[in-house]
Amino acid sequence: MSDTKVPGVRDYTHPAGGWDALKAVAGALVDQATVIEGGKTLMRANQPEGFDCPGCAWPDPKHTSSFEFCENGAKAVAWEATTKRATPEVFLQHTVTELLTWSDHQIEDLGRLTEPMAYDPTDDHYKVITWDEAFARTAAGLKALKGPNEAEFYASGRASNEAAFLYQLLARRFGTNNFPDCSNMCHEPTSVGLPDSIGLGKGSVTLEDFDHADLILCFGHNPGTNHPRMMATLREASRRGATILAFNPLKERALEKFASPQDPVEMATLSSTPIASAYFQLTIGGDAAFVQGMMKAVLALEARDGDVLDRDFIAEHTMGFDEIVAHIEALDWATIEAGCGLPRARIEEAAAIYAKAKATILCYGMGLTQHRDSSGTVQQLVNLLLLKGNIGRAGAGICPLRGHSNVQGNRTVGIAEKPSKAMLDSIESVFGFEPPREHGHTVVEAIAAMERGEAKWFMGLGGNFAVAAPDPVRTFAAMRKLDLAVHVATKPNRTHLLIGKEAILLPCLGRTEMDVRAGVRQSVTVEDSMSMVHASRGLNPPASEQLMSEPAIVCGVASAVFGEDPLVDWPALADDYDAVRDLIARVFPDAFEDYNDRVRVPGGFRLPVGPTDRIWKTASGKANFLVFDPKGGDPRQGDPDVMLLTTLRSHDQYNTTIYGMNDRYRGVFGRRDVVFANPDDMARAGLAEGDLVDLGAAFDDSGDRVARGFTVVARDIPPGCLAAYYPETNVVISLDDHDLRSGTPAYKSAPVRLRKHQTLWRR
Repeated sequence: MSDTKVPGVRDYTHPAGGWDALKAVAGALVDQATVIEGGKTLMRANQPEGFDCPGCAWPDPKHTSSFEFCENGAKAVAWEATTKRATPEVFLQHTVTELLTWSDHQIEDLGRLTEPMAYDPTDDHYKVITWDEAFARTAAGLKALKGPNEAEFYASGRASNEAAFLYQLLARRFGTNNFPDCSNMCHEPTSVGLPDSIGLGKGSVTLEDFDHADLILCFGHNPGTNHPRMMATLREASRRGATILAFNPLKERALEKFASPQDPVEMATLSSTPIASAYFQLTIGGDAAFVQGMMKAVLALEARDGDVLDRDFIAEHTMGFDEIVAHIEALDWATIEAGCGLPRARIEEAAAIYAKAKATILCYGMGLTQHRDSSGTVQQLVNLLLLKGNIGRAGAGICPLRGHSNVQGNRTVGIAEKPSKAMLDSIESVFGFEPPREHGHTVVEAIAAMERGEAKWFMGLGGNFAVAAPDPVRTFAAMRKLDLAVHVATKPNRTHLLIGKEAILLPCLGRTEMDVRAGVRQSVTVEDSMSMVHASRGLNPPASEQLMSEPAIVCGVASAVFGEDPLVDWPALADDYDAVRDLIARVFPDAFEDYNDRVRVPGGFRLPVGPTDRIWKTASGKANFLVFDPKGGDPRQGDPDVMLLTTLRSHDQYNTTIYGMNDRYRGVFGRRDVVFANPDDMARAGLAEGDLVDLGAAFDDSGDRVARGFTVVARDIPPGCLAAYYPETNVVISLDDHDLRSGTPAYKSAPVRLRKHQTLWRR
């Protein structure tokens, strides 16, 4: 990055991690006024007898150290363990209308919710109510619906397996499969694309596989911010000689160099470890084209030299090889180059490295899954691995990088709007009621149903639904049409302030807090991104005596809805999570047999992962090469004036939670209102660095979908591409613009027009 005169933007030359990371951890603890207790809490993060970090889903190593937390994990813990309190008295000081004028950071920085509250429309305040009243009003709203599909049950990925299982049981007992969960907004293309390829919508690798890989391919992810504990794994791989290749529109510092805060030599000498040996800056959305180019080059090397492909594996374990070869060979290089934004020579460079590697792991994140054809793109990654038998052996496989700490586990225990017949049959067998069979709503479909007045009741098990969702113009208005919204949360957020007829806040325990039910300290369980299930036990006193756990809240709602339910003993389940796990094991016996015994083993246990053992639960019984059939089309629609915007998380952020206003690794401090642009694109548009600009949705004529007053900053990004922060630029993400198979919004490739800042927007 060149020197800049833009206030708050400057060169940052330090590695990821290092002393700056330690300073940031200390700053987060100070900011949340929890230096001593927060510090003690961090020492129990990701420990066998401690709690699972409420941040990312990167797995715990078998041999933990005393410091199994990262900078952003520390921020998440400090944010939860804060001494700040959002009491009813605080809400009486501020109307909802006033709070809506605050920033997202200011709203959440009020602190922990302490008591149940309900919105009072007579004076525009949230006011305290009892738990009994909260459950009664929640149940009354649900029972007032004309049909069960007027209800939407949203689940955040931070909910435990126990809470998620009870939640899906509540909804299905009521009669709906409407589960617009957070997976719909991030890795749904993984859940949709991978089963057709390898028979399972999860990754195939273990953490130990990274010790044996000699090549790691990193597509569309930024580990330093979104899964920072992965940096220790990449660092170790680099230091033992593995090759790491990075594929991103922007260069991310954590994929360039990293200084481990736990390495005394690196800390004392201010040295660092290089991560990626080569960086490939693809155009936004160019991943599928690049991977197809790699396959074309690999096939050419096979034709020239032989002994490149694993033909024994292909013959024994795959279907569709001839079809994929014909498809790839028919692609011309000009089309591939135009699609990925890089010349043939660079594609062949990556292919040659892949061809020589003995064991390859391919990692990918939301930079790859949030486009119009992401489900098909995920399948192209698998195609590349299958060519050399890189699934189902040591040091090789596919590695989707999930975000939330239990988003994968939620799906495993039933949070799915498109449930399998086998799961529904098992629920019916165990509980004795017929669960609904029709598919439910995704996030996008739920919002559309609210708009039409077909969805009237909403419950959010954590999360910040409306801010995380695309298209706030439509989403915010849709939330305000609800008869009742019920939010289970640790802190207030903007979604809680989008009031329809009635709204209720139910404060819950955080992951770091002790959960005691019926005099017994409980533990919950979570599943990481590599299918390991382990226990999590909080150690801090609850932020308020009025807090309830998420499982207890779900059971409280269910008891209010069903009364003395002859089929499910909700009060007993609220007090005994072992009993909940026993039910999970009965519904999912292949995955959770002896659940309670196995989860008590330090480190937990791994769920069955067929592809790891080369067991392919596909229709063909084999892994499938699948031809890429893009249906999303060019989002720019052939208009040369249209650019593609990718939305980013800053380093002071986790999903919609804004911890602070700095993005250290990108050199942005004290602000978030910037847009990164290619210098040549700026020159063509008559823009100078520091100019105020607007980003308008390219094909919207309303003039409403405009991100206004951003400061343009020159950055090394491919031509025609822009980058800016999420959720500030969600306004340009259309609700109708999503992956056509999974429904995941195209947050990473929004067609926009870049203009100098103006009062009235024009296309």
